[in-house]
Amino acid sequence: MEKSDLELIQKYVSTDPELKRYWDEHEDYERKLDKFNLRLYLTPEEEVEKKRLQKLKLAGRDRIEVILSKYRPRSMEGKA
Repeated sequence: MEKSDLELIQKYVSTDPELKRYWDEHEDYERKLDKFNLRLYLTPEEEVEKKRLQKLKLAGRDRIEVILSKYRPRSMEGKA
């Protein structure tokens, strides 16, 4: 995640409940995925769970992007 996005999240997470919810979920998925990534081998069920978490994390990230777009200066929009 870009530094400017992290700064916006830090600035608005305490006042935007939707942003807080998605950010908390994002961090939770990140922690769970880190545990999977530390292991050398995963069972087929663990692989499925890892993929599910990755998809949820990505969907949440997309939602965070939408939320952050209302806080970005107009000059920053469209830049990625």
